[in-house]
Amino acid sequence: MDPAQLPSLLPSLAWFALVAQHGSFTKAAAKAGVTRAALSQSIAALEQRLNMRLLHRTTRSLSLTEEGRHLLDTLQPALSSIQRAVHELDDAGLEPSGLLRVNTSRVAARLLLEPHLGEFLTRFPKLQLELVMDDGLSNIVAEGCDAGLRFGESLAEHMVAVPVSPPMEMAVVATPGYFERHGIPKEPADLARHNCVRYRLSSSGAIFRWEFSAPTRSANAARHEFTVEPHGNLVTNDDEGMIRAALQGVGLVQHLEWAVRPYLQDGRLVRVLQAWCKPFPGLYLYVPTRDKMPAKVRALIDFLVEKRERLTPPAAPAPRRRRRPRTDAR
Repeated sequence: MDPAQLPSLLPSLAWFALVAQHGSFTKAAAKAGVTRAALSQSIAALEQRLNMRLLHRTTRSLSLTEEGRHLLDTLQPALSSIQRAVHELDDAGLEPSGLLRVNTSRVAARLLLEPHLGEFLTRFPKLQLELVMDDGLSNIVAEGCDAGLRFGESLAEHMVAVPVSPPMEMAVVATPGYFERHGIPKEPADLARHNCVRYRLSSSGAIFRWEFSAPTRSANAARHEFTVEPHGNLVTNDDEGMIRAALQGVGLVQHLEWAVRPYLQDGRLVRVLQAWCKPFPGLYLYVPTRDKMPAKVRALIDFLVEKRERLTPPAAPAPRRRRRPRTDAR
């Protein structure tokens, strides 16, 4: 066949596939919104041009010939690809709308979502956003959520994940007054002599073990990673409450450097053991699949990626030295 004739055959090939899938001219015509006679004439013209019978027709039934079955098997993958491409184009042209449910840990919501809620909902006025707070790693499909927000190191391999923050690191902090009274730990083993504010994980009920990575002389050398069980007279499952306790001089806290950065910058908290805290993958927005991604999910991904480009501030400066350490009283 002359390739130049192919474009004129495409409509008839699509009609043929539709009739074959429905097994009926009447049903296919109703689906396509054309008359049964027009559909029958199109298939007859196709058979004439191909010089082969594609369908066995009787007054009560319709079935594929061997040639018709072979043609349908060849056409279906190509027609599916075309249909998928059209759906994706249609979706891309739609304004994001409807309910968007995002499963997120509380700290991730505070750092990435809550500061920008007004801008996001103003930009996409037809969206309804629901934040499902869950500090465990949830099955977003089973929970009926469209996307999840978690740290990259905790994601399952099969998830499609997009980084929406820079790499992060943990920071061990306390007030200048606390260090004036109790001294400064030089290495994680020294924490046994300090009062540590402990965090109870909501997902498992276990006490979070502080994470460290031993410094090395060579940047290329592997670092030994280990954990330390903190000891202290305060336990909480509220990470913001943990920071508030640290600001009162209760003890040391290990938290995301990003979360305590404002207090480091104004000197209310001081960081220690920095050389023992190795950066790790930051926050990721994850979805079950890229296939037929809804416009509302794509809108959230693009929005957070846009914000990510502005989320790499300079490291928090060390507080200025004072002759007399600042006290804890406010």
